[in-house]
Order: sequence, then C-alpha cells, then structure tokens
Amino acid sequence: MKLKGSQNLRLRLLVATLSSKSIIIDDIRADSTWLGLRPHEGSFLCLLEKVCDNCVVEINETGTKLKYKLGIIMGGRHLVHDCGLNRSIGYILEPLILLNSFGKKPLIIRLKEGLELKIESRGVAPKGGGEVVLSIPMVPNSLTATKWVHKGLVKRIRGVSFSTRVSVQFENTMIHAARGILNRCLQMSPGYGISLVAETTSGCVISADTTISYARGEDDADLEDDRKALILAEEGLLFLLCALCPKDVSEVRVGKLSPYGIEALRHIRDFLGVKFVMKSDASTGTVNLMCLGSGFQNLSRKVS
Repeated sequence: MKLKGSQNLRLRLLVATLSSKSIIIDDIRADSTWLGLRPHEGSFLCLLEKVCDNCVVEINETGTKLKYKLGIIMGGRHLVHDCGLNRSIGYILEPLILLNSFGKKPLIIRLKEGLELKIESRGVAPKGGGEVVLSIPMVPNSLTATKWVHKGLVKRIRGVSFSTRVSVQFENTMIHAARGILNRCLQMSPGYGISLVAETTSGCVISADTTISYARGEDDADLEDDRKALILAEEGLLFLLCALCPKDVSEVRVGKLSPYGIEALRHIRDFLGVKFVMKSDASTGTVNLMCLGSGFQNLSRKVS
C-alpha cells in the first residue's frame, strides 16, 4: 500500500503491523526545512524492530521515503528502549499496548526518557528523566465485542500531582483546586503536572491530565503534530479495539469526532476493511458508532 505525507505516521505503522500489510510512505515532510522523519518517529521504528521478528525498515538518505514490511510480533522480556526527549513516553506507550496484545509472548519492557505500568521516576521536558516499566499480557485468541454507550454518574475521583525543581506553591495551588494527591519527584528539569481519574456507576473510567514545563525549542508545526497525536490517541485507540474484535457488533459513544478521529476511521477501513455506522445525538452532543469486528485473531502465538 502506498501513502504520502507524515500525517498520522504512528497510526499508519500500527494498523499496517496489525493487518500484516507492507506500506511505502513518500513525501515525508518533503517541503519542510527539516526534511524527513523526526527523531521520535525513528525511535518508534526502532521499537517496532525490537518487538517484531523479521521486521524490515528501509529509509532513503533524506528520510522522506519509508518502506515498512511487517514481521511477527514477538514480545519478550527484559527489553529496554530509549524513547528520547522529543516526545513523552506516552507516544510509545499507547500503540505498544495494542500492538503487543497480539504478540507471540507477553511483553515486559523498560521505557526511558520520556496491563501493569510501574512509574520508576517522573521527568519533564526538555531534559526528561522519566522511566516506566510496562507489562503487557497477550490476547489468547481474540478480543471480545463491547457495547459502551452509557458512561454513568461519577462516583469517585482520585488524582496525583507532581512537581520537579519548581516552587512547592505550584503543587499547593493544584492540590487546593483539584483536591489531588501529592507526589513529588525531583528530576532534571523544572515542571509540574496533575492527573485525575473519575469512576462512574456504569464502570466507565474518565481521565484527564496535564503538565507544564519549559519549552523544548521545537517549531509550531511539530508542537501541533504532538497535539494532534494526543487527540488521535483517545478516539483512534478505541476505534481500533472495536475493529479488532470478533465478527460481532461493538457499539461505543464518543464526543464530537475530531478530524484525526475521522482519519483513524479511514485508515481502519483501508487496512482492516471495517466500516463504522455513525449516528449523532443532538441532545447530548455525542456520536454513537457501531461496527462489525474484523474477526482478528492472535496468530503470532501459534507461530513456532
């Protein structure tokens, strides 16, 4: 399959891997002052080579053309990957959770700089210093179709705040405003943040988080791509999970679809052949989506 441009590169690589399709991407920032792939995108490609056997990645001299051929998703233990400082660890975590759910072996990997997630240390941009250990069990055969349309009423809220090398007053302000839980970790750069999790009566979990740190010295286009990736992570991951279910109907309700959520639906249609039926609800401002799963199974675990 041939594609163009740098948009949604992470999602393209993810769905290409899951659907066992080779892809060629041309004109990756061909008109930009800084041509080709960014360091965080190269880091993600290196990670795919670590968790997949016989994975082939070819990049031309300028970095504007990428050929990617899937291998077998292997997983494994005691893997270590340096995520770099250009993106947060979440840039790697989000696709890795879905990817290695269909691996041959469970995955335990230590991610630096940037299911069971153990936070060893926290860090903020630009110097990083964060480190997490992620354990991902594999899916035995296939996922289970889901119906998630009623979020319920919030019954419990928990949260964590942190600060590194800044005045403690920032934490006090956040704690007083959000009634969070204090957890300070000194690292190599100043910054602070907060994470809140709400549970509803229907079993739905709603999360929100934010961090503040010094600028990373990136141009506006790169920062805009980062914000787009965050939008995509919420909707795209949910849509992918529904598409990978057995041939049964899954139904979910989300807020207003973003342009990048729509792009995720297009990639799912092109790579997995799954189409969603959408129905908007004007009274709640939400969109109801239904699809018939692709019947995707974890074939990697059966490969000797």
